[in-house]
Amino acid sequence: MKNPLFAYPSFLFFLVLRVLTTMANQMMMVVVAWQMYDLTNSAYDLGMVGLAQFLPSLALVLVTGQVADRFDRRYVLAWCLAGQFLIAVALVAGTLEGWLNRETILLASVALGATKAFQMPTQQALTPQLVPLAILPRALAAASSGNQAAIIVGPAVGGFIYVAGAQVVYIACGLLFLAATACVFFIRVAQLPRAPQPVTLQSLFAGISFIWNRKEVLGAISLDLFAVLLGGATALLPIYAKDILHVGPWGLGMLRSAPAVGALIMSLYLAQHPIQRHVGRVMFGSVALYGVATLVFALSTSFVLSLAALAFSGMFDMVSVVIRQSLVQLDTPDEMRGRVSAANSIFIGASNQLGEFESGMTAGWFGAVPSVLIGGVGTLLVVAAWIRLFPGLARRHTLVTPA
Repeated sequence: MKNPLFAYPSFLFFLVLRVLTTMANQMMMVVVAWQMYDLTNSAYDLGMVGLAQFLPSLALVLVTGQVADRFDRRYVLAWCLAGQFLIAVALVAGTLEGWLNRETILLASVALGATKAFQMPTQQALTPQLVPLAILPRALAAASSGNQAAIIVGPAVGGFIYVAGAQVVYIACGLLFLAATACVFFIRVAQLPRAPQPVTLQSLFAGISFIWNRKEVLGAISLDLFAVLLGGATALLPIYAKDILHVGPWGLGMLRSAPAVGALIMSLYLAQHPIQRHVGRVMFGSVALYGVATLVFALSTSFVLSLAALAFSGMFDMVSVVIRQSLVQLDTPDEMRGRVSAANSIFIGASNQLGEFESGMTAGWFGAVPSVLIGGVGTLLVVAAWIRLFPGLARRHTLVTPA
């Protein structure tokens, strides 16, 4: 049977855009992390890269949501991608001319974080304009499939071509950003943004207020936040690759790709078999299994077992990602999607970039292995606590609330 998403070419261009952008960002992060650790040999500095990317999204949260709701989301997205192309050009120049150091890497990370601060809510708010809401969960799962495929390919390609020089990887990233920017101009939307309304304190904080008042949405977002914040080990992968598993940049690329392998498998399954029943129980169970996989990775000294543990962590995490995204998009009016997505992006950024900072700090204090162990145990404790704090989410049966 033909996939209904094929009837919406704008969504297909959007899907290609996401794949290209994600691949470029993943390649860039492999090189940036390896260069930083090569320069400083410091877990703290690896954590600082994550913090540098997160802080702009926190500082700009009230602005990014307004921009996504007031301007044509396609062109906001194009400007964000153009900005990332310029960052890639700067990294090429810094590598070739020899002035790329700890400080300039952190500055580039801040700039990258600023462009992503506008890109993420705009991208999330644009998706429901491209397909009917009835097939939105399927579209989100398909987008996640493409995203995870890029996360698999990107780090592996970045790690392998790093042998030709970091500048080669950055050049490839720049070309991918350019191609993604071109895709924007082939996207058509059925409903263009509404006329701007006066900016008020109420409108500025509307996204945060919306999430706070929807307790099941708040529970899903915060569960994912704390699980990935505590259980994520991405920032420490250079340490595992170099000092524990004794593999080079190619091994780091494979480790970074491994969670996406599991996530891709799960997202492909969910694209064909959307979660329709017991969504609360499924979400809590998958996050608990994510914590168990993190514990296995923490204790592993086998490269193969480490890859498998990371793959399973990505598989279980994808379930909560699809449920969270579906709840947010299905429950949010279109005129508020930019602001709600901006607030949601803070949670996502906190779980990823701030999680990298947390991992770097705890690894600096206790060591890499204890840091990941603490995160895995913390994830299991969060699941137990959230079942009590958000009983409505635990009992939720379907993604769509009955009228």
